[in-house]
Amino acid sequence: MKMKLGNFTSTAAIALFATGLAGPAIAQDASGSKAVPSSDSKLPEVQVIQEQKNAKAKPVKQASKPKKKPSAVATAPVTPASAPVPAVETSVEGTSDGAHYEVAPGPAVAKMSPISGSEIPIAKVPGGVSTVSASELARTGTEYVPDALAAYVPGVILSDLQGNVFQTNVDYRGFNSSPVDGVPQGLAVYQNGVRINEVFGDTVNYDFLPTAAIQSMTIMSGNPVYGLNAIGGALSIDMKNGFTYQGLETDARFGSYGRAQGSIQDGMRFGNWATYIALEDIHDGGYRDFGESDIRRMYADLGVRGDGSEFHLNFTGADNTVGVAAASPVELLDQGWNKTFSTPQSTTNQMEMVSLNGKVRATDTLDFSGVAYYRHFNQQHIDGNISNASPCPINDGSGDTGACLQSLDGTNILLHDTNGNVITLPNGISGLGEIDRTSVDSNSFGVSVQAVEKARLFDHHNQFLVGASVDHGNVSFQSSAELGFFQPRFVVQGGGPFVGPIATVCANNVASDGFCTPTAATTLSDIRPVNISTSNTYYGAFFSDTFDATDRLSLTVGGRYNIADLQISDQTGLAPNLNSSPTYSRFNPMAGGTYRLFDGISVYASYSEANRAPVAAELACADPNQPCLLPSFLTSDPPLKQVVSHTWEAGFRGEDTNVLAHQKISWSLGYFRTLNDDDITNVTSAIIGRSSFANAGQTLRQGLEAQVDYWSGRLFAYASYNFVDATFQSDITLPSPNNPSADGGNIFVHPGDRLPGVPAHKFKAGFDYGLTPKWRFGADLIAATSQVFFGDESNQNKQLGGYAKVNLHTSYDITDNVQIYGLIDNLFDAHYGVYGTYFDWQGTDNSGAALGSINFTDARTILPAPPITAYGGIKVKFN
Repeated sequence: MKMKLGNFTSTAAIALFATGLAGPAIAQDASGSKAVPSSDSKLPEVQVIQEQKNAKAKPVKQASKPKKKPSAVATAPVTPASAPVPAVETSVEGTSDGAHYEVAPGPAVAKMSPISGSEIPIAKVPGGVSTVSASELARTGTEYVPDALAAYVPGVILSDLQGNVFQTNVDYRGFNSSPVDGVPQGLAVYQNGVRINEVFGDTVNYDFLPTAAIQSMTIMSGNPVYGLNAIGGALSIDMKNGFTYQGLETDARFGSYGRAQGSIQDGMRFGNWATYIALEDIHDGGYRDFGESDIRRMYADLGVRGDGSEFHLNFTGADNTVGVAAASPVELLDQGWNKTFSTPQSTTNQMEMVSLNGKVRATDTLDFSGVAYYRHFNQQHIDGNISNASPCPINDGSGDTGACLQSLDGTNILLHDTNGNVITLPNGISGLGEIDRTSVDSNSFGVSVQAVEKARLFDHHNQFLVGASVDHGNVSFQSSAELGFFQPRFVVQGGGPFVGPIATVCANNVASDGFCTPTAATTLSDIRPVNISTSNTYYGAFFSDTFDATDRLSLTVGGRYNIADLQISDQTGLAPNLNSSPTYSRFNPMAGGTYRLFDGISVYASYSEANRAPVAAELACADPNQPCLLPSFLTSDPPLKQVVSHTWEAGFRGEDTNVLAHQKISWSLGYFRTLNDDDITNVTSAIIGRSSFANAGQTLRQGLEAQVDYWSGRLFAYASYNFVDATFQSDITLPSPNNPSADGGNIFVHPGDRLPGVPAHKFKAGFDYGLTPKWRFGADLIAATSQVFFGDESNQNKQLGGYAKVNLHTSYDITDNVQIYGLIDNLFDAHYGVYGTYFDWQGTDNSGAALGSINFTDARTILPAPPITAYGGIKVKFN
């Protein structure tokens, strides 16, 4: 395997795997947690420590030999700086089939800040917390982080604007975390304490994360300590290292639509040093036309421990190309679920990130910890569309045909190429298309530090943390538009001229002298080339204190002061109004408490605030009279207000473990209410494919979450339910020119109208059962109700239907070190949409017969979900 990551080639890095064969034979669960050392532990079933609330215990074969005592190396007392506090380990033996289960009744933990060292038991967190362990990632066989979140977290559902399984959106309680510029982002996402929301649009590229290298993930709501974008919550992802995982594992998989993938991970510990590395390479042909993807990513970590200290230097790299095919008209999908509309569409993402994490124990109760990082991100996006330009006579006496745009006020604009010449087209041309290209190149770096004091306060347990962070990013953004012509299958063929910065206005395409003359007031068009630079600097200072007022009551207070300093500069000299340097600041408080009603049952309640500053991609596209093709074109605009959220939460948690009866049950039930002031929404333009951003007054997301996990003998089962009522709370008028119910191109939104793209009800359930000591089988159900189409914020039209899908998985141990497995997704081949909007079906007439034989009459377009897929694979592991 050879993987090129930008300028980084991992051939040499692969040699590190060989050293893992010499590491100690430590039995581990799939998350990398240490088990009792065992000479005959098996790959799929060695699951011991359940460090998170949702962790699922799996059966482990009864050892044929007595367990060895852990070595001094294997049981070093220093807790890894990047790992949560370990749970209490309890063995449950004596089941009828000779298998035994090992569960952890000790407290699961969650970090109260992005940096490790701030962990407290989840039972003391006064808000909603959901966790996903590495064993749960392995159980479902997912290779993409959002899929695991959608399976296990009650409030998460996936949507898709790109039409690619590696580019989906995470929707949590009606807030989005997306890889697509233009989607308002509502989650702060961290990897090993590093904020990985990209600096230009706060997007999150989950395709960069090797799932094999993930140790645990935690979604927490109502904690402003996580900084900007935590208005809906925060996702913290902790990666494996050589202290938490030892051994060598390979995994190869093949299946539907040309899927071929391989991964390898290797962890080794020697004395106070440890290494870990994981590489993944995935090829997928895509379930839709032109949907081919190639994913190449890696993660590596070098760690060292000392007397009360621990440091980790790690690297994450990716070089991915994903073929995307956006929403298609429903009438086109009637001809085939794989059909796409207006291609090519592809995105190439490259990323390299180096980070240094450290933790030092200053006294028995005081720890200092921090993280510093550098991150480079480059994205190249190609998007074929129906062009807004149309053939028009030049009227200069030559008889030539030019390319004209019609501005929002009806003025005709004659386009020029990049050399300043009037663009001419072949006479009689039809089917005019456009290939839009964008490039984002960013460099970001930052540092975060914190101190955690755990000394008793008034003779009661107390944890106080205080810290600060600085994140800085520089971005170069460029775009261009190439005119082209439609071919069969809705493919835009390039080769035409690139549109230049000069656009000439001619009333009815006629000038007094017979020629069109540029004017200073009309030197720009909506498809002009763009070249801007942006700079973001985010400052934060935070604190949090959790105080055990009694042995049952824990109180938490905290807050964070955020400053966002942004600068936008036009590099062409043609858009001086684009230059701006807004600054946003705010202090966000939180307060709450938990109370243990009975042993194993507690109640929690809290109030918190958070803010989201507009990002450069939004600030540079907030003028409805100069809309943008995001992530393509930016124009000068009025300023946007920052979004401020107010969140109330209350709920119950419970857990009961019966070691002797081999049973465990955990459950939670919670209510949440988040009111946003000055929420930012995407506004559709009358110009095809264009949009802008605007503050939309108040929005509300409120609802219920319930979850239960159950272990008994060979069986593990879980179920969850989420209800979210996501509504507008202000009267607003929005342009929606393609909405068939629009009045003069506008729709009128009133308080109580549902937000688009948010299913009101979500239900999930699944089980895992040991048919024999070697053979396991499981199934998962995900169901969601209908959602409002984007562009129908006034809720006037038919909604996008709900869905239910079933996934199956099974595994069989051939030997102690070799496992074969199979996966089936969407077993019953349910056809449903995960995103819906409208398009200008009448505008297709301007693109000529090359669009095909369909006479479009329905404005609805949807993003079809993947059909039934099947995969098979083999894992080999050496301890």
